[in-house]
Amino acid sequence: MTKPQVLIVDDEWNMRNLLRIYLRRAGFDTEEAATGYEALQKIEQQAFSLVLLDVMMPDMDGWQVCKSVRARSNVPIIMLTARSETRDKVLGLGIGADDYLSKPFEPEELLARIHSLLRRSLLTRAAVPQKEVLGFPELNIYPEAREVEVKGEKVVFTLKEFDLLAALARGGQRVYTREELVEQLWGNDYGGETRVVDTHIKNIREKLQKAELSYHPVQTVWGLGYKFQAPEHAE
Repeated sequence: MTKPQVLIVDDEWNMRNLLRIYLRRAGFDTEEAATGYEALQKIEQQAFSLVLLDVMMPDMDGWQVCKSVRARSNVPIIMLTARSETRDKVLGLGIGADDYLSKPFEPEELLARIHSLLRRSLLTRAAVPQKEVLGFPELNIYPEAREVEVKGEKVVFTLKEFDLLAALARGGQRVYTREELVEQLWGNDYGGETRVVDTHIKNIREKLQKAELSYHPVQTVWGLGYKFQAPEHAE
């Protein structure tokens, strides 16, 4: 059985070495990059199961790397930083990161975050019927391939953005609360804030708008949550 491949991106050798030890003991294969540019080259050359991305790097910081990766890939990204401010976490999620962990952290917490993210990805794929297509005017969502097309052109979403969009699309016009979406996508053990949903919704809307979708399928139901509404269901 192939081991999950994790790319460790950090300019400090000691941190890369420590993360390599943690991950290999836990059964992962690892690759390392000491700079943002090296990380982008490796991501271009091979497929990774997950990326651990340090924020504070001298040549190209983690924010820039994350943005660049998201322009070409939906590989899960966990950002690592010594900064713990909420605004930094929101920024990280806003540019496409799937999770955010502040240094110093316990190895058990890091591994739990990694396993949770990879497990949800695998469970989502396993639960999807073969050849399922969620089709709407100008918009097709392919759960098996984890792809989204607007007017025939592919639009890249992060793991969590895709799962959120697909969950809402499958629900018809059902209204989901933030708590329901967090439980469905992050699990009962998620200890973060429910406004992470708002950040991902914002990203989804911006990407669909940039792709020139002629309507806004993700609707806010004030005081309750969100629902999916395609034109044929317009009130």
